[in-house]
Formats: sequence, C-alpha cells, structure tokens
Amino acid sequence: MITKDMIIGDVISEHPELIRTFFANGMMCIGCPASQGESIEAAAQVHGLDGDALTAALNEALGA
Repeated sequence: MITKDMIIGDVISEHPELIRTFFANGMMCIGCPASQGESIEAAAQVHGLDGDALTAALNEALGA
C-alpha cells in the first residue's frame, strides 16, 4: 500500500509501473533529482495537487 509520506524515488523503484499513474495525475517530473528524496505529499503540494487523491490513484493502479 502506498502512503503519501513515502518517497517518490522509493515508490518508483519498487513499482515502476506507477510512472504512468504519476504522469496521468500531473506529476511529469518523476525523473528529476528532487523526486528521488521527496514525499508524495510534498511533491503534490509543490505541483498544486491533492496528495490524498494522488495516493488513492496510485493505490488503485496497484489494485490495493
């Protein structure tokens, strides 16, 4: 299960199939250095997105 306090780089390393879900939700900078150490919630805030909605979409994509 994905939580909004998880680091994007860690999530992508464990679940590379979620890159599409990040992209579909407006997170186009998955490869940028900041994403390697930034939580889902922090990145969502920077991009003006709802961290809870993004987390829900990621879990839905995983079937969780």
